[in-house]
Amino acid sequence: MIRAAIPRTRWTAAGREAGLRDLPEEAPVALVHDATTTAVMMATPADLEDFGVGFSLTEGLVAAPDEITALEVSTGDLGIEVRMWLRQPASAALAARRRRLAGPTGCGLCGVDSLAEAVRPPRRVGDGAVAGPADIRAALARLATAQALGQATRAAHAAGWWTRPDGLVAAREDVGRHNALDKLAGALARAGTPARDGLLALTSRVSVEMVQKAAALGAQIVVAVSAPTVLAVRTAEAAGITLVAVARDDGFEVFTRPDRISG
Repeated sequence: MIRAAIPRTRWTAAGREAGLRDLPEEAPVALVHDATTTAVMMATPADLEDFGVGFSLTEGLVAAPDEITALEVSTGDLGIEVRMWLRQPASAALAARRRRLAGPTGCGLCGVDSLAEAVRPPRRVGDGAVAGPADIRAALARLATAQALGQATRAAHAAGWWTRPDGLVAAREDVGRHNALDKLAGALARAGTPARDGLLALTSRVSVEMVQKAAALGAQIVVAVSAPTVLAVRTAEAAGITLVAVARDDGFEVFTRPDRISG
């Protein structure tokens, strides 16, 4: 179950009214690699196989989905474990990385043990993608209709991959914006769909870790409904990403690589 109807009292100018509101579920999800926990996230308990694969890819723990030899989701009294086993050399590289970790980490900068790692140079994306204003509007409009959890609760983020020939290829939702993007990355990777000639659409603001994950995904054009941070813009520039933000029905703003936006 990813949402539940919770009793609430609604106050308006007309007075108060008892009723129910749908709210999203949130559960601790441990991402476990080779029998050792890598990170624990508060996440929507859905699409967790996608979450495990996507997190492993966007955090650089594996280079491709086939480096994960097995994956299982186990639910216990305290939360959920997404258990993954890695093939070599990814397994040995993760073991060496763990030996360098100084302590526990939090959402968004998982496994980071230094300031240099927190602002690590992003992966450079390729070239060839182009989009026009109509494409940007279509991607955001289609993503909005795919947000079943968001429409029911008004408390979830979404990430979607849109292409001109296929429309919305995939979308994932979560109470955490990073989690939604990781789930989308995992869904695309597991389906063998490259993030190349299309748009990555986000319902959230754009922080540096969102750009880092988008670069790991290979997205050339990122479109978000909210504004970016300064570091996110600098990171998008370094990655060669076209960053479109503050995207609304009446327009949008392009912060980096405007040459990919036509018309």
